[in-house]
Amino acid sequence: MEQDERVAHQQEERLELNEDTVRLLWSKTYNTDGKPDWSHIFRYYHEDIVFQDTIQRIEGIEEFVLLCKRLTDRCKQLQMEIGTIFVKQNEIMFDWTMTMMFHKFPSTPIFGSTKLTLHPDGRIIRQRDYYDLWGDIFNGIPWFKKPYRRFLRKKFG
Repeated sequence: MEQDERVAHQQEERLELNEDTVRLLWSKTYNTDGKPDWSHIFRYYHEDIVFQDTIQRIEGIEEFVLLCKRLTDRCKQLQMEIGTIFVKQNEIMFDWTMTMMFHKFPSTPIFGSTKLTLHPDGRIIRQRDYYDLWGDIFNGIPWFKKPYRRFLRKKFG
């Protein structure tokens, strides 16, 4: 199959990304029993995807797939509850609560939001995740929560 035919075939298999499809796809990814499964969602990402969060910046679909595999390997279970979704032109933004269940530690909810930027072909070319990883994790450690929050108030207001 030629390159143009492959691209056309991939576009036929993808739903248009909007509020309903984002909610459906992300819920299907994370809210299955056990490990998350991204296999159905990778076709919505452009091969030149740039993913960034508070920890890292990843470029290219191959690196993004490896990132998702590492997250799956670290967690016993991962769930995501999607809140509000906003769509404006080629941008989609939504808030979420992700609960990570690790092998040796208690469940940890992380609160955040995601901004997706769509390429003209409708695939995700940029994804930026915003969240306070350490604050949310430290909230789950009883003996550390109060000193950490006291430190933040003292140093940052």
